[in-house]
Amino acid sequence: MVDDTWSGALHRLWQAASRAEEVAALADDVYAPLLATPGVHLVVGTRWDDRQALRYMRALSAGSDAPVIVATTRAMPEAAVREPGGAPVVTRDAVGGLDDAVWPEAEFLRQAPGTSVVACTFRLDHRGWAALALSVDGSADLAVVESRLTQAVDVIVACHTGILQRGREARRGADDALLAEASLQMDSSLDVEDTLRRVARIAVPAVADGALVHLLRGEGPEFVAATHVAVQQQRALEAAGRDDPWLAALLGRRGEDEDTVFLSGAALEGSPFAAPDEAVAGDGPHSTVVSISTLRARGRVVGTITFVYQRPEARLPDSAFLRSLATRAALAIDNALLYELRRTAVLSLQEHLLPSQLPVTDQWDLSASYEVGDPMLDVGGDFYDAVPRPDGSIALLIGDVCGRGAEAAALTGLARHTLRTLLEEGTDPGTALRRLNRALRQERASRFLTAVVATLTPQPDGTALLSTCSAGHPPPLVLRGDGTVSEVLSGGLLLGVLDDVSYDRHEERLAAGDTLVLFTDGLTESREAGGAFFESVLPGRLAALRGSDAAHIAESLARQAKVFRDSGQDDIALLVARWTGVQPGAGLLPHDLQLEQAALR
Repeated sequence: MVDDTWSGALHRLWQAASRAEEVAALADDVYAPLLATPGVHLVVGTRWDDRQALRYMRALSAGSDAPVIVATTRAMPEAAVREPGGAPVVTRDAVGGLDDAVWPEAEFLRQAPGTSVVACTFRLDHRGWAALALSVDGSADLAVVESRLTQAVDVIVACHTGILQRGREARRGADDALLAEASLQMDSSLDVEDTLRRVARIAVPAVADGALVHLLRGEGPEFVAATHVAVQQQRALEAAGRDDPWLAALLGRRGEDEDTVFLSGAALEGSPFAAPDEAVAGDGPHSTVVSISTLRARGRVVGTITFVYQRPEARLPDSAFLRSLATRAALAIDNALLYELRRTAVLSLQEHLLPSQLPVTDQWDLSASYEVGDPMLDVGGDFYDAVPRPDGSIALLIGDVCGRGAEAAALTGLARHTLRTLLEEGTDPGTALRRLNRALRQERASRFLTAVVATLTPQPDGTALLSTCSAGHPPPLVLRGDGTVSEVLSGGLLLGVLDDVSYDRHEERLAAGDTLVLFTDGLTESREAGGAFFESVLPGRLAALRGSDAAHIAESLARQAKVFRDSGQDDIALLVARWTGVQPGAGLLPHDLQLEQAALR
């Protein structure tokens, strides 16, 4: 290589620089051609941090193939006089006049034949600088030496800049991938608690070593989730999130428009992150840094996310990345909170559209179940009720308004209360359905509904007379005491479609232990991945529940349908009545009834 021309060596140096993943890999390609320059006997390179601490030194003499490498952390504050500002600085000095407190290279330069040193100091980045020093004798052409030295430095600086640029691009790619994954993970759940845990976990350990999430409540920040790479430190982090006054005061003071802030050193005094012996800070080699970002969504602050770092400064995320992560986290949290508010409101409204109590008698074992099936949680149109009648019988009714939402809810309330009022007064089921149909037509309802009304009347022989009228509703099922399942004949037109309608009555007997099951189409239309409907397995599933009480039958069928279905999001309502065979005494009158909370879900 010593016979190569400088231009050829410089060309190869640029090629090596374009491939290098770290500047140190260029050492051989830099040192050898510089040593081939006439009059140059030694090349010494040094690397410094921003606190004037020598971190690395490499010396290679002419004729030697083995460099001397020194890795150290030697504080040399006097060396500040050599630190370059912007452009590289070239100096010439006599070896004999070098100050060891400024020139750590002096110990090698004095051993070389050269009497002078030509050095170039140059800045690599904001975290430090470097120097190349050449030992030269009197035969050297100093202009040529300086030219080649500055050209070599230009390659080193360009190589370092390229490495940083490629690192930034890789970091941006990794950050974008992490943000995309974070969005997928955080948006995959609308459960508030699960979303909060996902927000805390998504950035640990990829972004930080620990994370704390607080929600903004009326009384101030409320701790909701924490995670840390170390289990012991996670416990301490959770305790700090709940009870630490320093952290509570800091979060309470944050303004709504504050950007991400980084805290370290003196700014953490008095905090649970301040000292290495603190459980949260840990005892790692790196000082603790804390960042706090505001979680802001839809123009309002929903909370804060605090990250704890025990890693090199170069691995800390920047503010722009944390802002983007906080924005995504805030939207996920806000979506979950809004969903929970809507869920609570819908369930409350749904509860008011259903009876809060079912009658309990010695003659009838009654129970109901309601499963909300729509993931968007609009109010459904399913309804049911059980109505004691003046003649000692009991009327069961179940129905389904087409669609969801406010209009469906209004019709649901109208239908249930109309039928209940009429049946309480002793109106027969067919007439009650006709009068409801007339009311819907008079109201010009834009939706239709289905319904079935069944009256159950105890008979002297210990049976019960089952009388049903249906308005286009799925037919009820009867589970006999011997385990057989039969379908109750039904038919009739939908309610709210035509003006002139009539509804036929079907009658049959129930023996003691027989069970009547009424349901909406959300049960039968639950569909598995293979395409089969729950309707096809319902008789067998019901038969398997022989001997069960009404509550177990209602809850079991609803649960089985929910597990069965891969598609189909309609609500599921069931009303179950089991005839005990016990004869009434003074009759089934409202004042003889006790009340039981319905099994509503």
